[in-house]
Parts: sequence; C-alpha cells; structure tokens
Amino acid sequence: MKKSTIWTIALIMGVSFIALLWVQVSYIEEMTKMKREQFDESVTRALYQASRNLELNETLRFLEKDINENERKAFSAVTETVSDNDGGAVQQSHQYSVAGDDGTIYSSFELKTISLSPQRVQKGLMMRTDKSAISEAQKSMQQIVRNRYVYQKALLDEVVYSILYTASEKPLRDRINFRQFDQDLRSELLNNGIDLQYHFTVQTNDGREVYRCPDFSDEGSEKSYSQVLFRNDPTANTGTATLHFPDINSYIYSSVRFMIPALVFTVVLLITFVFSIVVVFRQNRFTEMRNDFVNNMTHELKTPISSISLASQMLNDKSVKKSEQMITHLGDVINDESKRLRFLVERVLQMSMFDRKKSIFNMKELDINELVEGIVNSFSLRVEHTGGHVYMEVEAVESTVYVDEMHFSNVIFNLMDNAVKYRKREEPLNVYLRTWNPSPDKVSISIRDTGMGIKKDNIKKIFERFYRVHTGNRHDVKGFGLGLAYVKKVVEMHKGDIHVDSELGKGTMFTITMDVIA
Repeated sequence: MKKSTIWTIALIMGVSFIALLWVQVSYIEEMTKMKREQFDESVTRALYQASRNLELNETLRFLEKDINENERKAFSAVTETVSDNDGGAVQQSHQYSVAGDDGTIYSSFELKTISLSPQRVQKGLMMRTDKSAISEAQKSMQQIVRNRYVYQKALLDEVVYSILYTASEKPLRDRINFRQFDQDLRSELLNNGIDLQYHFTVQTNDGREVYRCPDFSDEGSEKSYSQVLFRNDPTANTGTATLHFPDINSYIYSSVRFMIPALVFTVVLLITFVFSIVVVFRQNRFTEMRNDFVNNMTHELKTPISSISLASQMLNDKSVKKSEQMITHLGDVINDESKRLRFLVERVLQMSMFDRKKSIFNMKELDINELVEGIVNSFSLRVEHTGGHVYMEVEAVESTVYVDEMHFSNVIFNLMDNAVKYRKREEPLNVYLRTWNPSPDKVSISIRDTGMGIKKDNIKKIFERFYRVHTGNRHDVKGFGLGLAYVKKVVEMHKGDIHVDSELGKGTMFTITMDVIA
C-alpha cells in the first residue's frame, strides 16, 4: 500500500475519532453546566424559603407571647367582679379597642359596664317571639363580629409594633433558633430534590460569625451560597447565612457518570487506531528494508558464487595450462569465497534462529582478558594494513565470565570489523581495547576507534535489523545491516548490556558490561 493512501486513511480516521471525542466531551460539559445551574437555583430557592420561615417563626413567637400576655391580663380583669348593688350591674374587661356609636374610642384594657337588670332580662324574654327581636339579634351578632375583627386587627398591630421596635434590636444570636433553622434548611433542600450533606455558618452584617454547624469543615467551601437573613430590617441588624456542600462535585458529575465508559472506549479506540497506524508504517518500512536486504544479499552472494564458478571453470578448462602455483591460487580462491559464502548464509540463519528463539549456546567459563587478547592477535594484521595499530589495556582483575566462546568472539570480531569498514580512507585507523571492573561483580570491555563516527540521529537505530548508516554516494562498504543487531542480541542473551558513544568525525566507542563469576 502506498504511503499516501495510508496517510489519507489515517487522517480521515484520526479526524473522525477526535471529532467524536470532542462531541462527547462537549456533551459532558453541557450536562455538567445544566446540572450545576439547576443545583444553584434549587439551593438558592431553599435558602430563601428557609430565611422566610425564620422570619415567620419569629413573628409567630411574638404573636404567641402577646396573646398569652393579653389573655393573662384579661383573665385577671374578669375575676374582679363588682357586687350588683344597683340591680345586678356587672363590670367585664374587653381586650380590644372599639369605637362606640357615639364615636367614643375604648382602649384595649378599659372596663366597660354592661347593665343586666332583671326587668330588662324579663322583658327580653317576653319579646323573643317578636320580629323586631330577630332583627336586633342579627345586629347584635354583626356588632360582635365587627368588634372581634377590630380586636384581632389591633392585636396584630401591637405584635407588628413589638417586632419593629423590640425584636430587630435584639442580637442576631438571640433572634435565631439555629436548630430550627437547620431543620428548615434541610427540609427545604429535600423539597427541592437535594439530599446532600451540607455545612453552614451565620454571620452578622459586619462579618462576625455567630454560629457554625457542629460538623463544619472547609471542604467544598470554594463554592458557597449566601442568603441575607431579616432582609427587611435595618442593614445593621441583618445577618447572612452561608452554605456549602463538601460532595458537590460528586453530586454534579453523577448525572454524567454514564458517559464515562463511552468516553473511555473512545479513547481506547483512538489509542488502538494510532497503534495500528504506527504498526502499518513500521511494517511498510520493514518491507522496504527487507526488499533492500534481498537486493543487497543477492548482490553479496553473486560475488562469491561468480568467483567460485570462474575458478571451477578454469580448473576444468583443458585448454589452459595449469601450474602448481595456479592450482594452489585457484584452490585458495574457492576456499576463501566458500568461507565468505558460508559466513553470509550463517549470518542470515543466525538472525532467523534468534527470531524463533531456538539458538542454543554452549556456555562455559572463560577469562575475558585472554579471549580479547586472542582476538587482538588475529585481527591486528587487518588494522596494521590500514597504517594504524591495535592498543590493548588489560585492567580487569575479576575477568571470569560465563559465555559461549564462538558467539561472544563473533561479537568482538563484528565490532572491530565495523571499525575497519567505517574508517577514514585517507587516515590510518587506531583501535583501542580495554577491560576493567566498574564494580566488584561486573566486567566491561570497550572497543574504541578513530574512524568516521556516527551521527546522533543514527545512534539509536544502529542496533535495528537491516539498518545501515548512510555513507553518501560511497558504496564500498558491503553488508546486510545485521551485524550490530546480532551483537546486541548475543549480549542480551548473555544478560549483558551494550552502550555506544560516538562523535561524527572523531570515532566510536562500544562498551559491553557483563556479570563476573565470583
């Protein structure tokens, strides 16, 4: 599949997933906003109603107090009766202010004399059947109702005056029954559909706190609600109730909790899609590298095959005179090219075995100092051929390791072979090998050269299979890009670690660290 096609599909799917995610997040935000506005409105309404109940309760208390006091006074006045010296006249107290027929205003506690003589009583009884008596009775009832209305109105006026000039002058702490206010507040919140723990305080107009609920805490106080108490009183006598909810966020987001799984699944799908696109691009890149590898391997294999084929033809050609020296030379060519061919095939097979995890190591105890010295002795001729030298520093005291001799020797050979391949052609190459103990239970081997070096961008990729550092228009360095991948794999399977430091134009140093045998 073409890269442009992959990019188009990835772009369309990516935009679709992001748009879906944005829609879900926007929906959650809008639902949360609506829930918070509804919650704010309900709490404000509950606070207002609770404050109104507070004022009504105060009015009720003063009304009950005034009625009880007036009844007590009225009862005392009624019990003070005067003897009927002039034919049964009785004095009775009336606790209201009324206007008489002649315009006289009687006060609330004035005694009014009502004559109840026997003659008038007898006369009234004799005239009960008279129609005029019925009319007089109706008028009397209307007068009683009117007098009762005037009495109740006067009573309420006295209560209002008492609240205006007495209650509002009291301290706020004495005017509020905080337990009753808490119950009213809880009841109003429940009536508005809010069953949530809350904390509240009451403050005076100048900010002094007069009450705080017993279980008060500051959690959730960043979002609080306030209501003025006794708002119709003078400003200096008003108070403020402040309310907040510790679990307000849980309550608000509980309405959109059902959207969380959908949001999570969308994110998972987006991550899976991104991972799939990355895998596709890696697979595409791996395919390109594999094609390059096949082309390169074909070219590499053709050279030894052609050399062997040509040498064989010369040996079989009877028209060519063959001297002993020529036969020896052709034999050496066939032998060298066979080894080269076997090495190339072996490298590919080794990487295939590592992929299937079927490689078997022949592990044994070896002295790393001796192993490195043997490799240096056999490799020094190639380095000296470039005009340089191999320098070795054996500093490791604890140098016994448990390794596969053949594979670990190939690791050192590969690193030194790369130093020779990627050298500066116009300058001699120097290679420095060193062994030392970074800690009592570790041993390190470093191979440093004075070659071309590696760019920083390429350092993190050099251990990948089939990856080869670009050398511009020069194609004199042959290989498949498997050498360093093989090195890293062998070191890791020996439970070691390999690290590379390089600077372009100055050289490269590979450091291998492994456990020692105590």
